[in-house]
Amino acid sequence: MGVSSQNPGVRMSDSCPCESGTSYASCCGPIHEKGAGLGATAEQLMRARYSAYVLHDAGFLLRSWHPDTRPEEVSFSSGHTWHGLTVVETSGGGGLDSEGTVEFKARFARNGDYFELHELSTFTRLQGTWFYLEGLSPDN
Repeated sequence: MGVSSQNPGVRMSDSCPCESGTSYASCCGPIHEKGAGLGATAEQLMRARYSAYVLHDAGFLLRSWHPDTRPEEVSFSSGHTWHGLTVVETSGGGGLDSEGTVEFKARFARNGDYFELHELSTFTRLQGTWFYLEGLSPDN
């Protein structure tokens, strides 16, 4: 398969950065390329957003962010690299839901130091499309 037009550094046949165990072409690629309803579930959108951070796809991140909480811009740190994603738990966020949460852990390095982001992301569906609303620490 060819190179993604939205993310030229990723081949559609490569493993998906979200670590779903499938190819980019059958996972986050169509969501990044065509919007694809911004994911059929809240978890699928969260995985696509993680992949967008890995690929530095600010456009997708902004398009998938709820208009009420969306920042003006998304920037990426030059010394920041992502090293893996683990979905801990999901609640709601399915085909018949209007809201959902996804708890995840994302591993990253910044300037040679390793960290883990542990977040409880909330999602809402507007007119059939999932949007990221906000992320909180699960300890709150």
